[in-house]
Amino acid sequence: MTESTFPLEPIERASIDELRALQLQRLKATLHHAYANSPVYRAKFDAAGVHPDDLRTLEDLAKFPFTTKKDLRDHYPFGMFAVPREQCVRIHASSGTTGKPTVVGYTARDIDTWAGVVARSIRAAGARPGDMVHVSYGYGLFTGGLGAHYGAEKLGLTVVPFGGGQTERQVQLIQDFRPDIIMVTPSYMLAIADEVERQGIDPRTLSLRIGIFGAEPWTNDMRRAIEERMGIDAVDIYGLSEVIGPGVASECVETKDGPTIWEDHFYPEIINPDTGEPVADGEMGELVFTSLTKEALPIIRYRTRDLTRLLPGTARPMRRIEKITGRSDDMMIVRGVNVFPSQIEELILKRPELAPHYQCILTREGPLDNLRVAVETRPGVSPESIEARAAAKMLQHEIKVYVGSSVEIELRAEGGVERSQGKAKRVVDLRPK
Repeated sequence: MTESTFPLEPIERASIDELRALQLQRLKATLHHAYANSPVYRAKFDAAGVHPDDLRTLEDLAKFPFTTKKDLRDHYPFGMFAVPREQCVRIHASSGTTGKPTVVGYTARDIDTWAGVVARSIRAAGARPGDMVHVSYGYGLFTGGLGAHYGAEKLGLTVVPFGGGQTERQVQLIQDFRPDIIMVTPSYMLAIADEVERQGIDPRTLSLRIGIFGAEPWTNDMRRAIEERMGIDAVDIYGLSEVIGPGVASECVETKDGPTIWEDHFYPEIINPDTGEPVADGEMGELVFTSLTKEALPIIRYRTRDLTRLLPGTARPMRRIEKITGRSDDMMIVRGVNVFPSQIEELILKRPELAPHYQCILTREGPLDNLRVAVETRPGVSPESIEARAAAKMLQHEIKVYVGSSVEIELRAEGGVERSQGKAKRVVDLRPK
């Protein structure tokens, strides 16, 4: 395998002025396309009293209405599309576990665009010509598996399309095929690492050089834990099926300082989640995306519910998002205190007696909400041991001090917390509806 690297695309070296000019051109075309071809967008724009011609600068985008997950569900399955369904070569959908799934469609050009931004993301993660990519994201209606697959193939890499589950077999093939890159959720990477160690293998001796992790929030402490345990570079890839899938943004391996947004295809905003008003770059708020090149389902000012801020470019001129570790819809409100699973994860990872497998369980007694954190002890550490109980007591204290919420800690033995083969289920809400 050659040690050479792939060259950057010209747009990855473009000046900010060139990038903004391209964005304005593409944004105008997108708004006109949505208005002319999607009855839903036409009605939304008309109700808000705006027309695509009202966009003269990028800042004018704030005049246009938001799109939400509810819009896609209300017009299930294909009502939001801006091309006839017959022109779609692919349909994906969310799991629909909380109601009707959100359905997204792709023209042939959309698939090529998507493959291109994922290929760019894999290259930014440090891929080299000749690399092999083991894809452990789920295939099917979920966008992760096929998104990673097409991107890796477009880059010219060898793809092992494994998907999720069958952890023992995953480990066997990683040993046999010797892939360089794995694309998977960070929580399932931990399950793979557990299985490697269960088989008596040091994970650092595997062939893997790079892990490209996405589909769920994960902290920089989790990054350090995975890198140390696996001996790899762990980089963050970001995306949503409603916007296109994975590949909306991705970290560059040379900086690992938050995903770079591929701004030639996706225009970002940060808004105050309560008022909907845009905030300045650098301020914390809710991430909003507008697609600039999508045909089948242009997405205008989509509210992601992800909480982050926009930062200046480093490895690329394009802006970055600060690593997303919380979503407004993942936030738990416990006795008036806002609590994110990532805050608890960060504290768990500081305790060597505890494993990074945990769930936040919400219950209610009378009028009061209670939060119980179920967390595994490390292999070889009994939940009944003095050191485990001391770690639980310290974790309980630190959550109270740093997060502001009183919680109960439930220690479980190895394997006591359900393993995720896709997105980790960090919050279990047992409160009566």
